[in-house]
Amino acid sequence: MPLLPVPPELIKIAKAVAKCNGRSLLVGGAVRDHFMGRNISKDIDVEIYGMSPEILESVLRNFGHLHAVGKSFGVLKLKTSGAEYDFSLPRSESKSGKGHRGFLVKTDSAMSYQKAASRRDFTVNSIGYDLLTQEVLDPYDGLADLKRKVLRHIGPSFAEDPLRVLRAMQFSARLEFEIAPETVELCGQLDLAELSRERIFEEFRKLFLKAKRPSIGLEAAKKLGILRYFPELKALIGVPQDPEWHPEGDVWIHTLLVMDEAAQLRKGDEKQDLELMFSALCHDFGKPLTTEFLRGRWRSPAHDIKGVVPTEQFLRRMTDDRILIEEVTTLVKEHLRPVQLFKERDRINSGTIRRLALRVRIPELVLLARADYFGRTLSENKRTHFEAGDWLLDEAERMDVRNEAPRPLLLGRHLLALGVTPGPEMGLILKQAFESQLNGDFQKEEDAIDWAKSYLSN
Repeated sequence: MPLLPVPPELIKIAKAVAKCNGRSLLVGGAVRDHFMGRNISKDIDVEIYGMSPEILESVLRNFGHLHAVGKSFGVLKLKTSGAEYDFSLPRSESKSGKGHRGFLVKTDSAMSYQKAASRRDFTVNSIGYDLLTQEVLDPYDGLADLKRKVLRHIGPSFAEDPLRVLRAMQFSARLEFEIAPETVELCGQLDLAELSRERIFEEFRKLFLKAKRPSIGLEAAKKLGILRYFPELKALIGVPQDPEWHPEGDVWIHTLLVMDEAAQLRKGDEKQDLELMFSALCHDFGKPLTTEFLRGRWRSPAHDIKGVVPTEQFLRRMTDDRILIEEVTTLVKEHLRPVQLFKERDRINSGTIRRLALRVRIPELVLLARADYFGRTLSENKRTHFEAGDWLLDEAERMDVRNEAPRPLLLGRHLLALGVTPGPEMGLILKQAFESQLNGDFQKEEDAIDWAKSYLSN
């Protein structure tokens, strides 16, 4: 069995633990990822056996800054100059109420690894690795499930926390594993209604930021019964589209393709990536409300506008992040504009693009529109570039509004210098000046002042 490439300082910590009769086992994602041939996760979890919490704490303080967060659950966070680690003691949990706080937690340093691992969620997350002896502990055949690419729950304790249904969703996508039939059946019996929106949002966040193909997780959500808690998503299934424009099928299938395209466009900025991924998920929420067969074709008139309300409803059940909600709803509302403007490019004036830049950041809008465009069944010659998006970016660059919204060139101080007194008249002049600026009547401050002089002389 290959050795795990663990940081040297972690071996030093394990040796210090051993001197106090403790045993250090690497657990969780780092072990799983290693045996999948992936780089070890930055989140390194270590379970300590045969040691009291007090002695463990005294040992760890010699290696860095210790955070007491999670101490009541037997978890200590250690931050060193090179990394962060979660050290925990084996513990037993018993369900005492609803939600993730509805558990009685008791640490037990004498517990066997098999018993401690029995409370983990999936077999592939139950593999342990002794940092000093290099022994691999696999009491629930996680290595076999890794080879089979199967996500399988360990035992009955899985049902005590319905969040694990959402974990099955996001892990199936991140690992690109099938979910075992017995796990699918159990998940369908669990009630997600008791989960806080913060916990729900976190699992979607991991799906959207960490999976190469988020569509796998969304298909899993459908299979696991998660969509009954998200009617806006469920409503997409079976909504027909014009086969000439969308040969891939219904709105649900299109949305899955768009999500995978959007995942390829992520930049590594969590805020912007989440806005892109959520807007990709929600961009056609208006289609179930607007789709009808008109003039021999399936059409969804004004689905961009009609999608705003269900998008906001969907997001508010997950988060109170006002900025995220505003950005995503705006992107949903505007997602058709790049293609619409490109089609009308010979008839629109420059003011149309400048006004668009006031409403939305154009590069982010183009990313969404690009994912929407490529999220279809396209011939190879049509998959080379997104002409409408490239054109809009070039136009926005030419007008100096690609990276920021236009700002008024004529200001109140200019009008004061021209003898205009503060009041409603000044506000009207400034408003008219900005409209003229957006239309391209002037592009420099001195030209704006000349415009004001001309306006006042009439």
